[in-house]
Amino acid sequence: MQLILKYFPNLSQDKIHKFSLLESLYQDWNLKINVVSRKDIDELYLRHVLHSLGIAKVISFKDGSKILDVGTGGGFPGIPLAIMFPECSFHLVDSIAKKLKVVDEVVEGLGLINVKTTHSRVEEINDTYDFIVSRAVAAMPTFVHWVKGKIAKEQKQDLKNGILYLKGGDLSEELNDYKNATIYNLSDYFSEDFYETKKMVHLPLKFKG
Repeated sequence: MQLILKYFPNLSQDKIHKFSLLESLYQDWNLKINVVSRKDIDELYLRHVLHSLGIAKVISFKDGSKILDVGTGGGFPGIPLAIMFPECSFHLVDSIAKKLKVVDEVVEGLGLINVKTTHSRVEEINDTYDFIVSRAVAAMPTFVHWVKGKIAKEQKQDLKNGILYLKGGDLSEELNDYKNATIYNLSDYFSEDFYETKKMVHLPLKFKG
């Protein structure tokens, strides 16, 4: 939890309270339904919570924004972002039901009213969003194909509507066809070794009516 305060020192008491509850909620539910590896549970704030909040270092979502989290797994990056941006609505989608069971319990335990979950493949979601977030669930061309037609027309943000993608390693080949993609190195924001190769990619996508 100190790690979160190190990089986000001005959090409200409510946000601090919710972030500090994450560890016990995940530890408790992970014993029943294993969604996060043992090592990752021990380093939950470093590997999952702060990683998710890398997006919040690049963009501050405006109130009323709609965000889709594709392949949310145990609720990342969606849940930490939903805590950080309580006036935005988050839709967390995963095709694996047991993972969403944990997400639902954590959301309930935190009292988050700005999160909904759907057990589905993303292609079956019929709605549009300002941003689509994810943590490396597929190569970018595949991901772009999945989320086609799900970007809202109206621009509310400083960054153009589109994909915000957390990924590590060399992305040059994967992003070859996306000349308008911007890569943000998370090591510019976080000094821990874990973030040395971690990146966030912003890929603007046009509304397709």
